[in-house]
Amino acid sequence: MTLPEPSARVLTGKCFCGAVRYVVADEFVYAANCHCSNCRRTTGSAFKPFAGIERSKLRLTQGESDVMIFGEADSHDAHCRCCGSLLYSVVRNGAFVHVAMGTLVDAPSIRPDKHIFVGSKAPWFTITDDLPQFEEFPPGAAD
Repeated sequence: MTLPEPSARVLTGKCFCGAVRYVVADEFVYAANCHCSNCRRTTGSAFKPFAGIERSKLRLTQGESDVMIFGEADSHDAHCRCCGSLLYSVVRNGAFVHVAMGTLVDAPSIRPDKHIFVGSKAPWFTITDDLPQFEEFPPGAAD
């Protein structure tokens, strides 16, 4: 993990059963609610709130052998092998992780500011907030 700035907070996170734990710098670059079918299936929910950060700023502190990787080295979902919780997704050619915000124990300073992939959202779910909605991932949103 790249050391955060001296003033940056370090957040903790864990899976449902507690077998896998991690720390991440509270230096997220972006956050969104993703409604794509993959996020819905992997979370079992209408959408996945996630926060994006450089991969080097997340470090597993417990249960590395209990992490189940679904995908390739530079593009995958990381789940707890014991309880199945989705912890994070490795994206952007392995440079970033999308931390599943529901696994954070500590509250991050960032909040999702948009809904993405609403073109494939669950038909039974209605978005009721006033955050911007995008059919896909908006260009430049993760830069």
